[in-house]
Amino acid sequence: MEYTQGQLGRVFVARLYDGESIYTAVEEIARKEDVAAGVVLAVGGIRRGAVVTGPEQTTGRVVPHIEEFDDARELVGVGTLFPQDGEPLLHFHAGIGRRDTALVGCPRGGMAVYLVLEVIILEILGARARRELDPEFGVHLLNIYK
Repeated sequence: MEYTQGQLGRVFVARLYDGESIYTAVEEIARKEDVAAGVVLAVGGIRRGAVVTGPEQTTGRVVPHIEEFDDARELVGVGTLFPQDGEPLLHFHAGIGRRDTALVGCPRGGMAVYLVLEVIILEILGARARRELDPEFGVHLLNIYK
């Protein structure tokens, strides 16, 4: 285990509108406001997307298993925001449901808000961490620096 210490900085509250992407919005706020690290909370509706619900296999390079949907669903999610290649990158996981069907995992590109999505960004100051490509698994993982 590795860890770094930080402290809470600013708090941002955003309302995303129908059709917007949480990834685009959060990363745009982070760039505009110079947020290097943070925690992201989200609640609201989602109309379409693709969700990684785990790897296809549990060994070797990661090949994601993806479930797609294209209808109005409820979403509650949490994520982290850290730099990757010098740019803010959101890593987000959510529970997404409609009626008696639910997906839990990591939503990917193409995700679009249904009606409204409320997002809170809690800035973390002083945390020494960034995402870097892990050559063994082929994914970007969080690395801690002292």
